[in-house]
Amino acid sequence: MSVSKSRWDDVGYIISSRYRILVLKRLIEGPATPSLIAADSGSSITHVSRALQQLREQSHVTLLVSEDRKKGRVYGITDEGRSVWEMLDTKDLV
Repeated sequence: MSVSKSRWDDVGYIISSRYRILVLKRLIEGPATPSLIAADSGSSITHVSRALQQLREQSHVTLLVSEDRKKGRVYGITDEGRSVWEMLDTKDLV
């Protein structure tokens, strides 16, 4: 089975940032807030928030609460994000 070029572009995009990797790895386990992801990964909230925004722009994660909510924002992984993560995992890229 051939993997599309865009999927490899997604893989390259994610593995080019350790924070994007950490965020996706955490969200594979289930939905989480930025502060929980930061605590679980030992990263700063600033790096986690930036990675979440980048991954959201690429449709790999989604905001599960209202856009208006400023505190208690919960994020989840999308089917696209899960598919890319599975590829990273099976190819031993993470």
